[in-house]
Amino acid sequence: MAYTLATFKSVLKSQYHASLAMLGEAIQRCPDNTWLATDHKNAFWQIGYHTLFFTHLYLGQDEAAFWPWEHQQNEVQHPDGIAGPSDPNSTLPLIPKPYTKAQVLEYWNFCDQMVDGAVDRLDLESPQSGFSWYQMSKLEHQLVNLLHIQHHAAQLADRLRSASDIGIQWVSEGPRPS
Repeated sequence: MAYTLATFKSVLKSQYHASLAMLGEAIQRCPDNTWLATDHKNAFWQIGYHTLFFTHLYLGQDEAAFWPWEHQQNEVQHPDGIAGPSDPNSTLPLIPKPYTKAQVLEYWNFCDQMVDGAVDRLDLESPQSGFSWYQMSKLEHQLVNLLHIQHHAAQLADRLRSASDIGIQWVSEGPRPS
């Protein structure tokens, strides 16, 4: 069977929607006492927001194409929500103030709604990812982005199961165009 670029894009869309569905369910089902809990290095909200931030960023063609989500807190050293090294010359806070579950679900909806159009615009035949810190093709970079979503969705699902015996539904594929 020969695969066309349109087939690859259809599969990517399906897997983005499936991965985001599991992430979204984990965010939705997170109890309030777990959302801000500090018993892990990164709070639940941080991982959810971080995952969506990079989903949004990497669905773009390149670094220059990124436009921040309207509620993104930019006056911080690490706007993705996960603390990296501190800049000793900066007076900015390290990470954003915690986002509420409603805000993160709004961002989830934004990302899920952008998938189809964003994937349609990607040049999957490009030998470059479009991001200086990734030396790989655009197609491989999209697979890395999907792995990133799945990694953190599983991390959050495990936290929910451990903390509150809440399970997350497995989603194998998203909707496909008819």
